[in-house]
Amino acid sequence: MDLKLNLIDHSKKIVLITGTSGQIGEELCRQYLANGAFVIGIDIEQGLANDSKNYQFFNVDTRNEKAVQECFQQISNNFGPMHILINNAGSATFEHYSQRKELDIDLMMDVNLKGTFNCIRAFTLSTDNTIKNRSIVNMGSIYGVVSPDFRIYELGDRRSSEIYGATKAGIIQLSRYFAVDLAPKGIRVNSISPGGVFNPKKPQGDDFIKKYSIRTPLNRMANASEIANASLFLTSDAATYITGHNLIVDGGYSAL
Repeated sequence: MDLKLNLIDHSKKIVLITGTSGQIGEELCRQYLANGAFVIGIDIEQGLANDSKNYQFFNVDTRNEKAVQECFQQISNNFGPMHILINNAGSATFEHYSQRKELDIDLMMDVNLKGTFNCIRAFTLSTDNTIKNRSIVNMGSIYGVVSPDFRIYELGDRRSSEIYGATKAGIIQLSRYFAVDLAPKGIRVNSISPGGVFNPKKPQGDDFIKKYSIRTPLNRMANASEIANASLFLTSDAATYITGHNLIVDGGYSAL
């Protein structure tokens, strides 16, 4: 049996990533480009400044079913069939539930759930069934698995909300459903549930970082690169027998 030395190589793969203007989205783009992929970014605003010939950006709102379908078909026509879809686009709200507005609920449902669904369906309709090891990664959250620990928050901290967690739990279940449904087509579907990610551009408060770190067995918050690395693995030839899995990347936070 031949042994592959570089199972994480994504050379010659076409990778579509949504939500590329955010911290994790930008890092996903950088990591896949560094690993040889042709990357297509989708968002409602341009984020990553990259003039690489292997990067293209499309301004698309994933909540718009027609726009998503047209975009995916255009990508297939212009660049060829896609190998990997990463549903990273998401939205959050932080007010206490007693102050929750209906518009906030609708936004969370539309971006996190409907947007993910729209992209999954468009991907399945625009890909070539002859391509091997196609895969989808959906971005969940540890708050789709466990509740936030409100003891680590101070007044003014951005508390993760009930509706955000509910939509992320829904994404995890969507991933399981489509892992089963799309398996006969050779498409693997997994989700990643990140823990707290440190943002060097807009750092969280010092007290929050300290309390969150104490609450986490690895005693720190994640870096965006560590979330992107999980996606590189799940969509690689090293993970061809992994589907329907929710990979929790939280430094052990949810183990306590």
